[in-house]
Amino acid sequence: MAAATIEGTEAAGHPAEEGGLPQLNTEHFAGQIFWLAITFGLLFILLSRVTLPKIASGLAARKSRLEGDLLAAETSKKNASDALAEYEAALAQARGKALAMADENRKRIVGEIDVLKHAADAKAQEAMSKAEARIAAQRTSAEGNIRDAAADAAASIVERLLGAPVSSAEALAAVDGKGKR
Repeated sequence: MAAATIEGTEAAGHPAEEGGLPQLNTEHFAGQIFWLAITFGLLFILLSRVTLPKIASGLAARKSRLEGDLLAAETSKKNASDALAEYEAALAQARGKALAMADENRKRIVGEIDVLKHAADAKAQEAMSKAEARIAAQRTSAEGNIRDAAADAAASIVERLLGAPVSSAEALAAVDGKGKR
């Protein structure tokens, strides 16, 4: 039964060959090498004329784009570092200017404060002098009033005690310590 199956699978007119794989049959090597050479030749021509130039142009375009991008990046980096240097210089200059202005304003304000302080001190001295003069005048006036009041009080005490009237001049002389004893 197994023999019948093997015979049935063979195509009509093609006897079964006992040598193995047909590709390795040495009778067909010349034809296979011919078609192999033609196939590889056509593939070589197709690759060298069509595909490889497209790949080469794509690689060249990519390389030039990368070089351009690198150049642009380097230029941008240089511009950024230049801008940073300019910014730092401007910032340092602005700081210096601000410090100078602050110092100038401080000096001006200190000067104005000193002027106002001296003016206030002078005004205070003047007010103190006027107050001292007013106090001295009031003290003198008060001493005079006290002297008169003491003379009036002494006159009234003596008049009550002795029953005799005392003149203002005598009372004043007694208060001053120049009176009769």
